[in-house]
Amino acid sequence: MVLQFIKSTYQSLKDVLAKTRSLLGAKLTKLFSGKIDETALLELEKLLYESDLGVPIAKLLTNKVREHLKANQALKPEALTQILKDEILLLLKTKEIPVQASSSLAVFLIVGVNGNGKTTSVAKLAHRFQSEGKKVLIAAADTFRAAAIEQLEIWANRLKLDIVKGKAQCDPASVVFDAMTAAKARGADVAIIDTAGRLHTKIPLMQELEKIRRTLKKIAPDAPHETLLVLDATAGQNAIEQAKTFHQFTPLTGLILTKLDGTAKGGCVVAIQETLGLPVKFIGIGEGVEDLQVFDPKSFVDALFG
Repeated sequence: MVLQFIKSTYQSLKDVLAKTRSLLGAKLTKLFSGKIDETALLELEKLLYESDLGVPIAKLLTNKVREHLKANQALKPEALTQILKDEILLLLKTKEIPVQASSSLAVFLIVGVNGNGKTTSVAKLAHRFQSEGKKVLIAAADTFRAAAIEQLEIWANRLKLDIVKGKAQCDPASVVFDAMTAAKARGADVAIIDTAGRLHTKIPLMQELEKIRRTLKKIAPDAPHETLLVLDATAGQNAIEQAKTFHQFTPLTGLILTKLDGTAKGGCVVAIQETLGLPVKFIGIGEGVEDLQVFDPKSFVDALFG
C-alpha cells in the first residue's frame, strides 16, 4: 500500500512537471550528445536559466559541469545529467526541514497575497492533518474579504472541520483569539489560521500581521509553530520579493508553492528556496483536496529530469 502511494505521488509529480521536463530533458539530451565545448556550456547555462532556475544557480550548475568535464572529457550524456541532478538535490536538501507539528496544539499561520491560492491551501493542509487522524480547527481571519470567509466555510462544511469566523471587516486578531481559545477548549491537535491576502507593499497590513502573532502568544507563548507563506509558482521574481517583505515583518518557517501544474518553469522551486534560504514544505500540484503534497527533494528532481 505504501509503495503504491509513493508510485502514485511520483507519477503525479511527473505529470505536473511534464512541461518543464519536455523543455529541459530533450534539450539537455541533444546538447550533451554533441561536442561539449565552451559554446555548448553557454547554451547549457541559457537552458537552465530558461527553466527558471535563475542566473546564480544556472551559473553554479554550469560551472559544476565544466569542472567535471575538465577532469574527464569522456563523460557520457547520462553522467552529465546525473551531475546536474546531484547538484540540484544538494541545493534542495541543505534547506530541507520537516514540518513542525509536535506541540499538543500545533499552530500554523498561513500568509500570502490574494490570488496565490492561500485559502484553498489552508483547506488542503487541514485535510492532510485530518487524514492523519488529527483534530483540526481552522480560523477564518481574512476578514477583509467576506468571500474569503465564505470560501473557507464551504471547505469546512465539505471536510467536516471545526471553523471559527468573525464578521467581515472585524479585527482579525480577535478572530484569532477566539479560534485559539476554542481550539484549546475542544482539544484540537492543529489550528490553521487563514490571514488576509495582504499586498506585501502595504505596511499597515503587515503591521496587523504582527498584531496577530502577538495575540497568538497570549494563548500559546510558543505559537505559531509554523508560519508558511503561500507563493504562486508562476510569479517568478515577484514571488521572491513578496517573500522577502513578509519575512521582514513575520519570520517565516517555510513556503507553500501553488500552481506548479500551471508552469513550464519548475526550476522556480530551486531558485525560490535557494534565494530565500527557506524550505519549500508543500507544493500544490492540482485543484483537488489531495493535491497538496509534502515537498520531497529527491522525487522532485527525479520527476524534473524524468
